[in-house]
Amino acid sequence: MREPQAQRHTLVVLHTGDRVILASASPRRKELLARLVPDFEIIAADIDEDALTGADPIDSAIRIARAKAEKIGSDNQDALVIAADTIVFTKDGGTFRQLGKPADAVEAREMLRHLSGREHTVVTGVCLMRGRELRSFAETTDVQFRALHESEINEYVATGEPLDKAGAYAIQGGAAAFVESYSGSLSNVIGLPMEALETNLGLGQNQ
Repeated sequence: MREPQAQRHTLVVLHTGDRVILASASPRRKELLARLVPDFEIIAADIDEDALTGADPIDSAIRIARAKAEKIGSDNQDALVIAADTIVFTKDGGTFRQLGKPADAVEAREMLRHLSGREHTVVTGVCLMRGRELRSFAETTDVQFRALHESEINEYVATGEPLDKAGAYAIQGGAAAFVESYSGSLSNVIGLPMEALETNLGLGQNQ
């Protein structure tokens, strides 16, 4: 597994009473963040993620997360904005294949066939922003899928769950049965690396 990457700019510390915005409409991220931050707003960031996706998936995840934070933070400079982006990828030789959210059921099935019986990596890039303060980092988790039968793939896609998930699966949902093992943060695969987020917000140290 590749080590978590960080861009260490100004430390963005969360203090009691701070206004916090989650720049995402993801119900998974909302649920996860609520474990750390009891009160926050949700303002989804509408950006062109394809235009920010490059050859390196880790750099892409950080770049997209930063763009989301800047989009929301520009109009909310008093708030601490938390933005994230998750990408699933495989590597063959020196070539990465990045799997975002499938466009439709056909693409979802194709993604799951690609992941069947192989290891892949999930990266979530996170950007914390308050005014001119900025801190961005990424966490990676390796996930091993067992070999999947075509009938399993079809049944899972028919539930509709894969259609708004990076890599076309939810490890906390119906795809839990597909996973043989994983190495790293489980919450990272769901969409927000909680351990790394807690550290980068200075929680437990600067309250």
